[in-house]
Amino acid sequence: MSNIIKLLPDSVANQIAAGEVIQRPASAVKELLENAVDAGATKVTLIIKDAGKTLIQVTDNGTGMSDMDARMCLERHATSKISKADDLFAINTMGFRGEAIASIAAIAHMEIKSCTRDEEIGTQLIVEGSEVKSQEPCQCPVGTSILVKNLFFNVPARRNFLKSNTVELRHILEEFTRVALVNNDISFVYYSNDKLVFSLSPASLKARIAGIFGSSYDKKLLSVEQETEVLKITGFIGKPEYAKKTRGEQYFFVNNRYIRHAYLNHAVNNAYSELIPEDSYPTYFINISIDPKEIDINIHPTKTEVNFQDARYVYAILQAAVKQSIGKHSLTPQIDFNVIPDIEIALQTKPDGPIKQPEIEVDPSYNPFKREKSDIKQGFNIPPKPSTENWEALFSEQKNRDEETEQQPVAESLHDESKAFEVINFLQVHNRFITCNVSKGLLVIDQQKAHERILYEDVLKRLKGKPQPSQQQLFPQNINLSPGDADIMTSLLGNLKKLGFVIEELNQTNFVIVGIPVDVGESDSVAIIEKIIENHKKHVTDLNYDRNISLAKSMAVKLSIKTGTKLEDEEMQEIYDSLFKCDVPAVAPDGKKVFTVIKLDELTGMIERTNS
Repeated sequence: MSNIIKLLPDSVANQIAAGEVIQRPASAVKELLENAVDAGATKVTLIIKDAGKTLIQVTDNGTGMSDMDARMCLERHATSKISKADDLFAINTMGFRGEAIASIAAIAHMEIKSCTRDEEIGTQLIVEGSEVKSQEPCQCPVGTSILVKNLFFNVPARRNFLKSNTVELRHILEEFTRVALVNNDISFVYYSNDKLVFSLSPASLKARIAGIFGSSYDKKLLSVEQETEVLKITGFIGKPEYAKKTRGEQYFFVNNRYIRHAYLNHAVNNAYSELIPEDSYPTYFINISIDPKEIDINIHPTKTEVNFQDARYVYAILQAAVKQSIGKHSLTPQIDFNVIPDIEIALQTKPDGPIKQPEIEVDPSYNPFKREKSDIKQGFNIPPKPSTENWEALFSEQKNRDEETEQQPVAESLHDESKAFEVINFLQVHNRFITCNVSKGLLVIDQQKAHERILYEDVLKRLKGKPQPSQQQLFPQNINLSPGDADIMTSLLGNLKKLGFVIEELNQTNFVIVGIPVDVGESDSVAIIEKIIENHKKHVTDLNYDRNISLAKSMAVKLSIKTGTKLEDEEMQEIYDSLFKCDVPAVAPDGKKVFTVIKLDELTGMIERTNS
């Protein structure tokens, strides 16, 4: 019997390792940037072309590599960071896997130029798919420059799975941001398709944050600092009033290495409890300095996850530090209880004549219990009242649809067709449900879900038609986004314009809202934009993702009347009329039920059971 177990060639083994470490161009960017930082560089330059598919180049002025080091870095398990297993628990550097360069070289064309401070001449290597084509002396500055061309050229299946350039660039930008944020003492330059994206000089952490996310962050941040015998916490958190509806500005670092940690994220969110809305996310940039022996960072190929020996302790200290920062900076106005300002002003102001009792003008004819139709709450946005024409045909069509689905069997029988769109006696229950009599019993409508369905279908129709008119802002609103969110905003500008938003781009991360849809309140515009961006990030990778549907859902959820809102009779009538003109009145955009009918025999049964 022949042997069936074989040793894989190095080229194949490297490609398998590459599958773990290099999942997309951003993965290669991460590894190369981290190596440049570990090399002691004071300036790092990143150059990207075609979202990294054509070219990734990272140049640094670090220690450089000798001829032998440059050749050895292409071998698997080659690293300068560790020499024995115990070293894994004393790591303070960024890259130490020992397979990064070898993995990249296995799936790309690579050129390495490097020179040490002790040498006058550097070395140049040309590598294609793990095969070293040449190594020659060359003239180059001290440091290392690595060019990665034609990524995944020999793994076409992997290349085919890459996303659009916009998506891949967003991932590259995120990796650049993670490295540049915490290494604020290093100068970083980033070019994409020959366009300068960032030029960051060495600065304080706060200045670095402002350099990446925008100058407005200088006033939005609070410093966090806490030190114990076990760990030290430093960094910045956002003031509660600047919490956003979108994720993306939450950064944890352990010993200057970016990590993800849901447990610690919960600690920060708890510290903001009752200070920000439930659907908002605080901003934070927090570094935890801790003895490497207290953590295990070798649990994930990309080193973005860690284990703490005592996670509860870290949780408690972190939460206390954030709470202390919020309280220390006195976010609420201070009051001098020794002096009441109004009384002090009154005492300092000497009246010219006798004090006159203030008078109040009263209109004796005013009846507070009489409400005019114009008194309906401003901002209650219902599309124009539909025409009653072809009402019978509508319910005839509805009846046909009901026979095909069990979800809408009651719609055709809810109305007395002769009374369609006439005023009905409605009752609002606990400021949540709208109830009224129908032929078969009692109709109960969830007011928020109904309004979401109405707005959802209205927005979809707008997106398929011509751009909607907008109302110009007397005071345009600035909206500052993270670099990744700014890319999403740019890609959505055309869709937003169709809805009536007029948004101008000030720079890479700052936009100004100069016009909004006529049915959107000025105070809602920024929150709506943030909700749209957050929904896009959450669902863009779904197989059935539709940009228009995502936009319509975001608008509907944000603009709909909420549970707990008191409605007038006219408002309930508007919801009732508009809901049953919708294509799918029975289901909200999130798939939940909008209304139900409690039949007469059910009501009778309830009463009889209580009497028995």
